[in-house]
Amino acid sequence: MAGDKAVSTVSKPVMRGLLNASIKRNLIISLALAAVSGIAFKQLVGTERKRKYAEFYRNYDAEKEFEEMKKKGLFQSC
Repeated sequence: MAGDKAVSTVSKPVMRGLLNASIKRNLIISLALAAVSGIAFKQLVGTERKRKYAEFYRNYDAEKEFEEMKKKGLFQSC
């Protein structure tokens, strides 16, 4: 009877509600990853892009650009 203790029985797999549980888990994980990636993109790309646009338009002179293009002959009416 020593062999009885060495053999263990395998518990039955949980099949009831398995699809709902896996969908719920996958949905939570996907929403969390989407939120993290969205915040990371905004912080790493969006704010840097805003800063560069603000710097460009702070130093941009439209009249100077127009005069340079006019000198190059890019306009037919001027």
